[in-house]
Amino acid sequence: MCTSIAMNTNDFYFGRTMDLNQEFHTSVVITPRNYPVAFRRSSVLRRHNAFIGMAAVIDNYPLYAEAANEKGLCMAALNFPDNAWYSAKEDPRKTNISPFELIHWILGQCDSVKEARHLLETTHLVHIPFSSDLPLTPLHWHIADRECSITLENTRDGLNVYDNSVGVLTNNPAFQFQLTNLCQYMNLVSGYPKNCFSSLEGIAPFGQGLGSFGLPGDYSPSSRFVKVAYLLLNSVCDKDDSSSLSQFFHLLDSVSIVKGSVLSQQDACDMTTYACCINATRGVYYYKTYTNSQFTAVTLRHENLDTDVLRIFPLTVSQQIAWAN
Repeated sequence: MCTSIAMNTNDFYFGRTMDLNQEFHTSVVITPRNYPVAFRRSSVLRRHNAFIGMAAVIDNYPLYAEAANEKGLCMAALNFPDNAWYSAKEDPRKTNISPFELIHWILGQCDSVKEARHLLETTHLVHIPFSSDLPLTPLHWHIADRECSITLENTRDGLNVYDNSVGVLTNNPAFQFQLTNLCQYMNLVSGYPKNCFSSLEGIAPFGQGLGSFGLPGDYSPSSRFVKVAYLLLNSVCDKDDSSSLSQFFHLLDSVSIVKGSVLSQQDACDMTTYACCINATRGVYYYKTYTNSQFTAVTLRHENLDTDVLRIFPLTVSQQIAWAN
């Protein structure tokens, strides 16, 4: 259960909620240009774009959940159970990449969504787990830059790339359903609603917000997609970085999961373990966690990006409070 958003103001912003019922010991990780990125079935990328994002580092390999590279291209992996499918057979005509390598493969080599589309034409996702203890997760991906967004889904029908003009991605069902489902909410308006019910006199709104009556409020993927799409497409905020950052986190907060409100089949509590917003124009990664609602920032461009060593920033998870007296 996760939600990702792409938003433009003066700068380009990209981020997501991470909704899980357990922690994976993640950190904000910068992969510099000369860190050797190894692939199971392809040659090592020894020189590539630098990128920053949230990752679990295992055996000195960053397993990214989402990241942005120095050129402003962003990518997030979201859970896609029952639909995601990876071939056990390699394709000799294409470059065979495991799903856990895909963020490195795209962000390391591409500067834009256009370039990512082109690279994906010669990419084949193959079922190679990271290790015997860490099987593959069923995923689909949101890829975005300042100009556009796409959704990438690998199913039994093959590798599908969809234009994502909404700039939002959640989980199941498949992306094409999510777009079609928006048609059921065309009646929603952000303004004061008109009486379309009948010509009867005396029918008038009894409060603000009734134009959006019927907007979903539950935590299902389809409802989160509709809610965030409505809020994002009707979003009004100043164009400066501070206002944009605040607005972006308000959008994510609208679908953040409160611990105890959603239980798994095993009665484990799902919750929004972290939410992040990347200013991809300036290379700044902002995040907050379930236990610390203050923003923490890591800046890509404050680091030496020509090294070959990962830069790892453990999360600030204890609540930070600015005391007024």
